[in-house]
Amino acid sequence: MRGDELVLAGFVMLFLGMLLVAAGMLIQAGKQGQGAEVRGGGVVLIGPLPVVFGSDTQSVKMVVLLTLVLILVVYLLFYRGWPQ
Repeated sequence: MRGDELVLAGFVMLFLGMLLVAAGMLIQAGKQGQGAEVRGGGVVLIGPLPVVFGSDTQSVKMVVLLTLVLILVVYLLFYRGWPQ
């Protein structure tokens, strides 16, 4: 039964993520003519080694922070068995 709940939760999160990406694109498309500035960054995890890239230092700091939070969540879920 728990496996079914996890699969459903995965599909719901995937759907919500796609909705958030679409909403962000629509919001940014409305700001194109208003001198909007594009900033961004990302992290590619190759095994335990992160490759961090970004357009400015603030974006890189935010991406690194979010990566650390993601690593902590993965550790808690897969290695500590939390929540049970």
